Amino acid sequence: MKTFAKSFLGAATGTMIIIASFALYFHAYEQQTSSKTTHQTTTENSFSQLPVHQASYVVPQQTDFTQAAEKSINAVVHIKTEVSAKTGSYESFFGPFQDYFGNPYRNDTYIAFGSGVIISSDGYIVTNNHVVEGAERITVTFNNKKELEARIVGTDPTTDLALIKVDADELVFLTYGNSDKVKVGEWVLAVGNPFNLTSTVTAGIVSAKARYMGILGAQSSIESFIQTDAVVNRGNSGGALVNTHGDLIGINAAIASHTGLYEGYSFAIPVNLVKKVINDLMEFGELQRAYIGVQIRDIDAEFATELGLSEIEGVYIAGIVPDGGADIAGLREGDVILSIDNNRIHSLSELMGNIGQHSPGEVVSIDANRDNELQTFYVTLKNENGTTAIIKSGNTFNNNLLGASLQQLSSDELRGLKISNGLKITEVNEGILRRGGITPGFIITEINGVKVNSSSSLNEALQRTKRNIIQLKGMYPNGVRISYEFML
Repeated sequence: MKTFAKSFLGAATGTMIIIASFALYFHAYEQQTSSKTTHQTTTENSFSQLPVHQASYVVPQQTDFTQAAEKSINAVVHIKTEVSAKTGSYESFFGPFQDYFGNPYRNDTYIAFGSGVIISSDGYIVTNNHVVEGAERITVTFNNKKELEARIVGTDPTTDLALIKVDADELVFLTYGNSDKVKVGEWVLAVGNPFNLTSTVTAGIVSAKARYMGILGAQSSIESFIQTDAVVNRGNSGGALVNTHGDLIGINAAIASHTGLYEGYSFAIPVNLVKKVINDLMEFGELQRAYIGVQIRDIDAEFATELGLSEIEGVYIAGIVPDGGADIAGLREGDVILSIDNNRIHSLSELMGNIGQHSPGEVVSIDANRDNELQTFYVTLKNENGTTAIIKSGNTFNNNLLGASLQQLSSDELRGLKISNGLKITEVNEGILRRGGITPGFIITEINGVKVNSSSSLNEALQRTKRNIIQLKGMYPNGVRISYEFML
């Protein structure tokens, strides 16, 4: 009995010790857990007190591009051009005896591709100047694969725009939108014909406006591009940039690329400028370019400090053209142009894009900062000759000796080609030019050492022919320069 009692008490005591140990363990565990929970709650509370920045816009996931795409694809065409460049590798060898050997020159025909936008039901098509420049043959392929020959109505190198025409009726065409109302961040579609495919549609947003790229060369060129991130590749040049309603807001012209393929940005000519240029080409044969009559420079932070300006805005007038529109209106050197017709101006490209939509003779209101005071001036715009008269492209005339029809180049064409004079061949008939293989589009700059720029200067130059040999120099619009010698 004593042994049993001792065993029972020992077992009970052991059990109590084990229970107590478990109790102490669970108590310590609860405190540790409570501490961890408290620490976690404190951490979560501290994170919840951090500032949270939420986007102020919602990406339009349900934006419907189908209507705009359906409206556009049949109004965008594929353009194929053929350009012949005559090599002069045999010229120096045969010299004046070349005609006795037939035609010792070799014709190389180059094929180029681009896109165009139908703007009227009767076949007027807008494209880039660089797509059709120097073309001897233009073939337009519609989205239904029908092909038609096209002719050039007019070109303007300073804006890189051209107008061509096909003989057709009841064509699907795009209507003009308003590029001034286009906003950065707005959805747009680029419609073109890259890689010789049928009409292709890509989407993106407007990344920036009034972009200057310096790609057109001449100082008088108007560059105020709409920048987008819609995919544009080779063959898209001359295609359409449309909004989600399918309205034309730009003509695709260039891409920013190191490889020749799309790398992220593309650029389009604003449709308000396109509309102005195309209307001029239809009515007058060339662009009626308007000028304020000032020399301008952009304003940066350093220059604003130098001028004592409180804000970095506007463009600075660095010079005034005597008797120009600005001079007569009272603007002067040192003024800062802030707006034109209540449209804010922040850069030279914005100013040129705005004025490029106007014609000589129109009046614009200019708000300018003069000595930190806002003043308004009303400027009558003038043409490059300092008048408000309409400038029409030269009339075509014939020369029987050459066997060709020729036309005086416009001032914009001369600037675009970086030459001071020239006569463009519009038609070649029987005569020495045809025997030499010269084709329409060739520009004669000099004959017998005399620069030619008109019918009278051409006749004067031909009268200086000696030993029945005519020496002729000129170029094709693609920049290929050639000299010839013809025996009468």
